[in-house]
Amino acid sequence: MSIRPITDTLRHIGGGVFIDTASDKLAELVAAVDSTGKAGSIDLKIKVKKATRGGAMHITGTVKVTKPAEDPMEAMLFATPEGNLVADDPHQQKLDLKSVSGASDTPVANLKTA
Repeated sequence: MSIRPITDTLRHIGGGVFIDTASDKLAELVAAVDSTGKAGSIDLKIKVKKATRGGAMHITGTVKVTKPAEDPMEAMLFATPEGNLVADDPHQQKLDLKSVSGASDTPVANLKTA
């Protein structure tokens, strides 16, 4: 008698749901690794326990996926003397900029260069 492939056993766990779930999770992992270029992992855990009667074995399986970490979001902010964070540098003077009407009426192609 030869040893049966492990996939035969995996198909019995959860009535086939375990192996389907593992396949779906692997596809999600591959897509995440492809889009980020970073590594991830999938862990299949199989527990085998002898049943109390009849020589049967109780098999359980779990799937754990570790997707690649996403790049952290960031912002550059300035600290105020009070300890707050603000978008504008509190040590830099603000300019009072105004819009000039008619300045953008001339097409760029008609502007003269030196």
